[in-house]
Amino acid sequence: MDSLRRPRRNRQSGVLRDMVQETRLHVSDFILPLFVLEGRNLRTEVASIPGIFRHSPDLLLDEIGRCIDLGIKAFDLFPNLSDDKKDRTASESHNPDGLYLQTIQAIKTKYPDVLLMTDVAMDPYSSDGHDGLVENGVILNDETLEILARMAVAQAQAGADLIGPSDMMDGRVGYLRKALDNAGFKHVGIISYSAKYASAFYGPFRDALASAPKFGDKKTYQMNPANSREALIEAELDTQEGADILMVKPALTYLDIISLLRQNSQLPIAAYNVSGEYAMIKAAAQNGWLDGERAMMESLMSIKRAGADVILTYFAKEAAQLLA
Repeated sequence: MDSLRRPRRNRQSGVLRDMVQETRLHVSDFILPLFVLEGRNLRTEVASIPGIFRHSPDLLLDEIGRCIDLGIKAFDLFPNLSDDKKDRTASESHNPDGLYLQTIQAIKTKYPDVLLMTDVAMDPYSSDGHDGLVENGVILNDETLEILARMAVAQAQAGADLIGPSDMMDGRVGYLRKALDNAGFKHVGIISYSAKYASAFYGPFRDALASAPKFGDKKTYQMNPANSREALIEAELDTQEGADILMVKPALTYLDIISLLRQNSQLPIAAYNVSGEYAMIKAAAQNGWLDGERAMMESLMSIKRAGADVILTYFAKEAAQLLA
């Protein structure tokens, strides 16, 4: 073959491959989701998310310490609450003596330098299991915003660094930005779930929180998986309303959306490598169908290559160990 261009020349050795590598993962790319449950000295594995545990607050602090030793310094906290703490208006979400806000305070007291992201949505606290206020089977948009704002301000007061509205209500980023600013929290950022799709890959997460909707589905507020241009509308609105970081959820089945937002926004782009994506790789690896470590790193690399600056992933600990 008479060819001056031979791309294989740059693949001849490990040193050369490393030298010309276009995309690199670093532990600083990761945010690790954490689950907190009520009690003391409790640690329960989420059956559908192998290797991921719900921790009581005391043990969660120990877990964060181990993660810091691996170089992980950013966390996203989610609460597992008993049904007796849930009601129609998610009142537990802003209870200063409740599990979630007390745990935020404990984390920031012991580890003031970590970045703590919090979740703003009604479903962990709602007796209906939906992200918004329900009336006659309909999820109300504008009435939900006041509840979300109260929740966000309470989280900021407890010590949250980044507020993560995951509810997909229209106008919620601007509403939360004003509420935070008016309460004196102009320094607290908003990492907005801008393109959150009505996905089949959330099931294990809902197991972890026992937060599945009690009726219907979330398709009237989460996005249609068939749509991409709609993601640009959501991202533009969130940007105009004051979002600091835009997020795509899920990640692996929406790599095109990550790339689309990267090409059309100057803001940092985050992607949530969700529980179902994690569980698929874990299940296949446990059955010997693929190399779990290679599949993990390849999937994380694909998310970064698509344009994500930040990756929320349950693989964070394992990936950090390999990267080290």
